[in-house]
Amino acid sequence: MTTFDLIDATWPAASTRSAGGFLIREGQGAGSRVSAATLEGAFEGADIEAALAASKALGQRGLFMVRAGEEALDAALAARGFVIEDPSVEYRAPLATLAHAVPPVTAFAHWPPLQIAREVWEETGISAARQAVMERASAPKACVLGRTEDRAAGVAFVSISGDTAMLHALAILPEMRRKGLARAMMAEAVRWAVAEGARDLSLIVRRDNSEANALYRSLGMAQGTQYHYRAEAKA
Repeated sequence: MTTFDLIDATWPAASTRSAGGFLIREGQGAGSRVSAATLEGAFEGADIEAALAASKALGQRGLFMVRAGEEALDAALAARGFVIEDPSVEYRAPLATLAHAVPPVTAFAHWPPLQIAREVWEETGISAARQAVMERASAPKACVLGRTEDRAAGVAFVSISGDTAMLHALAILPEMRRKGLARAMMAEAVRWAVAEGARDLSLIVRRDNSEANALYRSLGMAQGTQYHYRAEAKA
């Protein structure tokens, strides 16, 4: 399973359709991963205008994910004035190399999310539309709630497809960052994934998120797939 198949399985769009040689995703306001168009084959013969029309028929802006080997698409979009957004990178590691003890009363996995977990997501910008993506993801899946200083302060979502768990929507309240909570939540996500029979853990992070990149490198995760988006320039 490719990284992109894993994303689609664990963070699914509301619907998909084909247009102009592209896969069109309906995101319903839940962000780029579930609303970007992607090539279904080679760029030669693909119809960007047809993909744009299909996206706009869904009430979405023109947005394309550009992956390794898709330089022709990237150049064509650049020539149309589409701008780069959110260069991103995958981190991946075997669960066996990530496992370590979870500090007591610090993080626990559960499903469906407790109301306090939903409130932390809302407060950190993970909207109801993004939480609806989690509902669509197939099981096994879990919400990881993190606690520090005697309060709920972080939350994440993890889902498994095949033998790989993928972490999404990890968020910590701003005033509770740099206290080791994200590391404890990662440990709980790993513990849960191992118990569910997964072998590897994968996640996607923006390349300019220096703190997150440093955390995942410190855990021994290796960089893998990279991609970026091309979006219509704002008027």
